[in-house]
Amino acid sequence: MGFEQIGSSDIAEVGGKGAHLGELSRIDGIRVPDGFCVTTDAFQRVVAAAPSIDAQLGLLSRVRPDDHAAIRTLSAEIRHVIEGVTVPDDLAAEIGAALARLGEGASCAVRSSATAEDLPTASFAGQQDSYLNIAGLAEILRHVRRCWASLFTERAVTYRCRNGFDHRKVRMAVVVQRMVFPDAAGILFTADPVTSNRKVATVEAGWGLGETLVSGLVAGDVYTVRDDQVIAATVATKPRSVQASPGGGTHDTPVEPRRQSQPVLTDAQAVRLVRLGRRIEAHFGRPQDIEWCLAGDDFHIVQSRPITTLFPIPATDDQDNHVYVSVGHQQMMTDAMKPLGLSVWQLTTLRPMHEAGGRLFVDVAPTLATPAGREWLIGTLGRSDPLIRDALQTVVDRGDFIRSRPDESPGKVPAGGPPTPIEADPDVVTELIRHNQESVAALRSEIRALSGPALLDFIVADLAELRRLLSDPRSMQVITAGMEATWWLNDHLEAWLGEKNAADALTQSVPHNVTSEMGRALLDVADAIRPHADVVAFLHRVVDEGRAGDGFLNELAELPGGREAHDAVRGFLDEYGMRCAGEIDITRTRWSEDPATLVPVILGNVRNFEPGAGKRHLEQGRQESWRKEQELLTRLRDLPRGQQKAEETKRMIDRVRTFAGYREYPKYGMVSRYFVYKQALLREADRLVRSGALREKEDIFFLRFEELQEVVRSGEADAGLILERREAFRSYEALTPPRVLTSDGEAITGRYRRDDTPPGALPGLPVSAGTVEGRARVVMDMTRADLESGDILVTAYTDPSWTPLFVTVAGLVTEVGGLMTHGAVIAREYGLPAVVGVEQATRLIRDGQRIRVHGTDGYVEILG
Repeated sequence: MGFEQIGSSDIAEVGGKGAHLGELSRIDGIRVPDGFCVTTDAFQRVVAAAPSIDAQLGLLSRVRPDDHAAIRTLSAEIRHVIEGVTVPDDLAAEIGAALARLGEGASCAVRSSATAEDLPTASFAGQQDSYLNIAGLAEILRHVRRCWASLFTERAVTYRCRNGFDHRKVRMAVVVQRMVFPDAAGILFTADPVTSNRKVATVEAGWGLGETLVSGLVAGDVYTVRDDQVIAATVATKPRSVQASPGGGTHDTPVEPRRQSQPVLTDAQAVRLVRLGRRIEAHFGRPQDIEWCLAGDDFHIVQSRPITTLFPIPATDDQDNHVYVSVGHQQMMTDAMKPLGLSVWQLTTLRPMHEAGGRLFVDVAPTLATPAGREWLIGTLGRSDPLIRDALQTVVDRGDFIRSRPDESPGKVPAGGPPTPIEADPDVVTELIRHNQESVAALRSEIRALSGPALLDFIVADLAELRRLLSDPRSMQVITAGMEATWWLNDHLEAWLGEKNAADALTQSVPHNVTSEMGRALLDVADAIRPHADVVAFLHRVVDEGRAGDGFLNELAELPGGREAHDAVRGFLDEYGMRCAGEIDITRTRWSEDPATLVPVILGNVRNFEPGAGKRHLEQGRQESWRKEQELLTRLRDLPRGQQKAEETKRMIDRVRTFAGYREYPKYGMVSRYFVYKQALLREADRLVRSGALREKEDIFFLRFEELQEVVRSGEADAGLILERREAFRSYEALTPPRVLTSDGEAITGRYRRDDTPPGALPGLPVSAGTVEGRARVVMDMTRADLESGDILVTAYTDPSWTPLFVTVAGLVTEVGGLMTHGAVIAREYGLPAVVGVEQATRLIRDGQRIRVHGTDGYVEILG
C-alpha cells in the first residue's frame, strides 16, 4: 500500500507507524518522504508458512515478564526462524514494483511498524527495529525480514508481557521510505515532556541523521518555544554524528571541531518547525512526538506519534485559565477510577469536579483570584499537604496565569469556612454514629425489593440523603473541633514547652475510631484461628494456590476448629466487609466479595502476635496517652501562668480525645452505603446480561450512572462505548496524577522549601511523632504484604483498607498524604512514627533497605 492509500483507520494493515505516515502525507504543508508499506497480511502469510512459530508463541505466552532467560531464548529462536524464511515470489515482485516507483536504485529507510505501536495509549517507541540507507531489491527484502523478526526482540516481548499485549495478536507491517540525507535531524515534542505544558514545545537537534539523539550517542541542542518565540536555547557540544555510508547503511563519524558547538538551528528555523508541529498536532488532535530531518532549508517529517506519558487535561468549554487540585491526593486514592465510580463520587460530593485520566480534580482558580480566597485556600491545603501549597503558590507567584480581582466583601472567609467549635461531649459522637447506622439499616431494608428504573431513581434519592449526612453541621463541628484541637495543642505546646507534635501521643487509642477498631478486630480473628493447626495450614494453601472469592470459607468450616474460624471471619466481614483498597470507587472489589484478599494479613497476625494482642494494643495506647497528658500538664503548671495554661491544654486534650476518632466515621458510613448500592446494581446488571443488553455484569462499571439509568430504561447498551471505556481505563492506570494541574496541561508537583534535613535525607510531612529505625518493606498491594514485627511500611498511599497492616509495622512512609488523611490519623492512634508526602519514596527506597523515619521532624534517612 502506497502512503497515498493509507489513513488512520488502516492500523490493522500497516501498523501504527505506517498509518501515521499515511496521515502525515495528507496534511497540507507537511513534507513526508515518499514510500509504501508491506502490510500485515504479508507478515501473517509468511509466519503461517513456518509452523514451528505457533508452538513457540504458545510457550512465550506462558512466560512471566520477569523471566528474562526464557524470554531471551524463545525470542531468539523465533527471530531466527523469521529471518530465514523465503519471501514468496509474488510478494517480492510487488515490492520490486513499488521500489521502481520510488526511483531506480533509490536508497530507502526500512522501518518496522507493529499494530501495537505508536498508539494513543502505548507508544512502543524503540521496541522494534529500523534500517537506514538500504538499496537494491535483495537488500530491501532481507531487511523486511529483519523488521518482521524484530517483533520478537527481547525488549519488545518484555514490553508486551508487562503491558498485557497478546503476542499472537500483534502483527508487523514494514515501512519502506525514500531516504532523506539530512544536514540535521532531531525530535520535536509539541508539549513540554517534563512539565507536560501543552503551550510549550521542545525541539532537540543534532547534526546528520537523528540516530545520534535517539541512541543517546550525543546530547543535542534544545530549543524551548512558546507563542512563536524561542524562550530558551541550550547549545550542546556535539562531537559525533551519524551519516549515510556510500555502500549502504550508516556510520558514526566525528564532527569537525568548528561545528561541534555551533547551533544546529536558527531561532527562526526552530519556530518554523514548531509551527509545522502545531499543524500536525491539530490534525491528530493530541500532542505529538515528531521525528524530523532538515535538508537544505526544507524540513521533512519522518514520523509522528502521540505522547503517551502526558496526563490529560480536564475538558472545558471556555478559554479561561484553570488550576486543578487533585481530589485523589486528598482522599488517599490516586489510582484511576472507572466511569461508574467517578460519577457516583461526583453525585456524592458537594462541589463541582472535573474528570481527567480517570481521576477527579477541583478547579480552584476562582478562589485563587481573590486575596482572601488565596489566603484561605493556600493556608487550608498547606496545613494538610505542603507540596500542594507550594504548587499553588508557584502559580500565584507567576502573576500572569490567574487574573486577580478584589474580594467581594473584604475579610470575608469563603463559603465552607470552619463551623462554631464545641466543647467535649461524648454523647454528640454516639448520637451521630447511631443516626448513621439507622440510616444505613433503613437503606438496606428499602432497596431489597427494588429493580429497574425504580432502583436507579431510589439510589439517586438516597445519594441526596448521603450528601446530607456528610454535610451535617453537627458532624462537621465534631470533625473540625478535633482537627483544631490537634493544631492548637501542637502550636501551643511547642511554643510553651518546645514539644513538637505533642498531639500525636495524645491521640493514641481514642474512642469511636472505626478504622483503627477494624485493625484490632482482625487481630481478634487471628486469635480464633491461631490454636487450630489444620486451619492455619489450610489458609496457607489458599494463599499458595492464589485462590480468590469466598469459596474457601465453606471448606474452612469443615475442618477441626474451622467453624470457629469461619464465624470469626464472617463476623469481621459483617462489620467491615464493605471496605477495600480504593474504596471511594464503588466498582472496586470489596472484602465481602473476595475475603481471600484478607488471608495473608490474617496469617501475618497469627505469625507476629500473641493471643489478646488487640486488647493489649488498645490499652497500651490509652496508658501512653494518659501518661503523656499527665507529664505535659505537670510541666505546664511550673510555667508562668502555668495553671491557666494547664487548664486550657486539658480542655483541648479532652476535646481531641472525644472528637478525633469520629473523623473516620463519615467515610465508613459512605462506604457502607456504596456497598449496598453496588450489590443492588450488580443484581440489576445480572438481569441485563440475561436479557442480552450486556455481555457481562461488570460492563456497568464502564458506564456513568446517568448512562446506566438510560440502559436500564431502554434495555439497550452501546457495546462499542463500553469497549472504548475499558481500553481508556487501562491506559489511565499507567498514569501518575499530579497534585496540581493547569489548563495548559502543566503538572506542578511542588517542593519542600526547607533546609533542616540532613544531606541525602528524603523530606516529607511529619504526621506522627517519634523516630524509628527498621527494615523498609516497599508494598504496592496490601494483599501481597509480607511483614514482620518492626518493619517500616513504605507505600504510595494508604486508605482504611491498609489499617490491618498498621498493627504489625513500626513506622510508615507514604508518597501521598496530609496531616489529617487516613494514614496520618491511624499512625498517630497506633503510636507509629510516620512521614507522608515523600516524593517517589517507593522508587528511592528499596525493599529490604534499613531506614530511619523521623516522624517528628519529617524526613527519612536511608541507612543502607
